[in-house]
Amino acid sequence: MEACQVARKQDLPPPGGYKPIPYKRVPAKTLFSGYTMFAGYFGITAFAMYLYSLNYKQILRDQIEMRSAKMAIYPMLLAERDRAYLKQLRKNRDAEAELMKDVPGWEVGTYYGEKVYKLLPPD
Repeated sequence: MEACQVARKQDLPPPGGYKPIPYKRVPAKTLFSGYTMFAGYFGITAFAMYLYSLNYKQILRDQIEMRSAKMAIYPMLLAERDRAYLKQLRKNRDAEAELMKDVPGWEVGTYYGEKVYKLLPPD
C-alpha cells in the first residue's frame, strides 16, 4: 500500500487568488455619430444612383440597338422558315410518290382521293 501513496503536488490557486471574471457589458467604441452615419449613407446612395443612371442609359441604348437589329432581320428569318417548310413539303411529296409508285390509282398529295393540301386555283 505504501508504494501507491506517492506524495503528489496538489493543484491550488495562485497566491492571492484568481483574477475576477469580467462579466460586465463592454460597450463598443463609437467611431461616428448618428448624423455622420446618415450623411455618409445618403452621400454613398446618391453617388451609386448617379453611376446607375450612367449605366442605365447605356443599357437602354444597347436594348434599342438589339431591338432594331431583330426587326431588320425578322423578314429574312420568316422567308428562310417558309422556304424550309416548302422544301420539306416537296420532300414529303417526292417520298410519297416513290413509296406509292406501284399502287394503281394512287394520286400523290391525296388522302383516299381527297386533297390534303389546299391549292390556289390557277389564274
